[in-house]
Amino acid sequence: MKLTPLQPWIAQKIGVSSSSLTREAIEQYQLAKLRQTLRLATERSTFYRRRLGQVSLKDLASFQELPFTTAADICQNPLSFLCVSQDEISRVVTLQSSGTTGAPKRIYFTKEEQELTIDFFHIGMSNLVGPGDTVMILLPGQLPGSVGDLLAQGLARLGVRPVPHGLVTEPGKTLEIIREQRVNALVGIPTQVLALARHRSEDGQRAALRLKSVLLSTDYVPQAITRELEQSWGCRVFGHYGMTEMGLGGGVECEALGGYHLREADLYFEIINPITGAPVPEGEEGEVVFTTLTRRGMPLIRYRTGDWARFIPEPCPCGSMLKRMARVRGRVAGACQLAGGSITMQELDEALFATAGLLNFTATLSRPEQLDRLTIGLKMAAGFSEDGIQVIQAALATIPAIARALEQGDLEICLELLPEDWPVTAAKRLIKDLRNGGNNHEKTLPSHAAIP
Repeated sequence: MKLTPLQPWIAQKIGVSSSSLTREAIEQYQLAKLRQTLRLATERSTFYRRRLGQVSLKDLASFQELPFTTAADICQNPLSFLCVSQDEISRVVTLQSSGTTGAPKRIYFTKEEQELTIDFFHIGMSNLVGPGDTVMILLPGQLPGSVGDLLAQGLARLGVRPVPHGLVTEPGKTLEIIREQRVNALVGIPTQVLALARHRSEDGQRAALRLKSVLLSTDYVPQAITRELEQSWGCRVFGHYGMTEMGLGGGVECEALGGYHLREADLYFEIINPITGAPVPEGEEGEVVFTTLTRRGMPLIRYRTGDWARFIPEPCPCGSMLKRMARVRGRVAGACQLAGGSITMQELDEALFATAGLLNFTATLSRPEQLDRLTIGLKMAAGFSEDGIQVIQAALATIPAIARALEQGDLEICLELLPEDWPVTAAKRLIKDLRNGGNNHEKTLPSHAAIP
């Protein structure tokens, strides 16, 4: 099995050879970079000057005593995070917040920081494809500096021909382009790629594609979708972890497909108890927190992602000693309460995406009278039969909290078909909870937490 290409790349950035790279060397480098980042942030960012004051860092353990940064902090005044003049900013990304305020987040990048992302994409993708391959990018890429554009630049450096496409709106036309361009690898959003695998032509046949690999990103990756893609195309399905706030790229799976190897020269990761803020024991699940190590424009210190995952303490079969994180299992604030317990979007994903012909769905909780109502909006492939509706109803009943609520008479389920022009989006898929006048299930996470 091939060693993850991230290891020699990170070793070079740290200043040691790949064969002599150790956890101690990585942690010494990270401590030095954390000190630099803290010095820069407290000197030049008005937000961190107020939040942190005069702070000194003795070791990595003392770093855990610093307060967190949250999405709400950024929404309130994104410019207060800047450590450079606005003239040095080459890219601004505006994200609609899923928190209670609804205010957008603005994330700023310098040209040098975008170069770091291109470099990560170049190295990370070398595990999936190589010179002579053709990769279709099913991500937004029309604007300079967008994720699709940066990925295309990284692939070109690898000798790979990128085919920027954007989001999939008409699966049939996308499949035609894949065949015409002789694409042999895809990068995209899980539900978007699933729509290609489940699309049938007018004669009822699925497209026969010759793909060597697929990289799924931007969302939770249901195992049901991974299995479908592997079975449909006979390809390997890799996972990528990243978000705009961390510079798009955070980690990518190696050939072992056993969790993300993390981008440790540019990011420092922690897993914390979301209630106490304390680090969880190695291998236990908690909230993912990261700190940027090489960002000058808008450094982020102990940023709470809201993602739920764990570090993998066991050594990777590929032989790397880079830290690994298991695939994200959902959102910290992602559970919605029913009379029979709590449900998450991830439980719905695993239960429903195993249904043949289902392309995507929405989930909305309401309480029109004295009874909770779960409305599932279904995006179905052409030719979907009525029997499939019964399959979906049965699948929902396999989720324990739903089964208990139904049995107690405290829940009704409403299934409806989404319109054909239902908008395609790259946004994270959430349960929309309207029972208390809210817009969705996400809650604002605190920036300060008691450290026991």
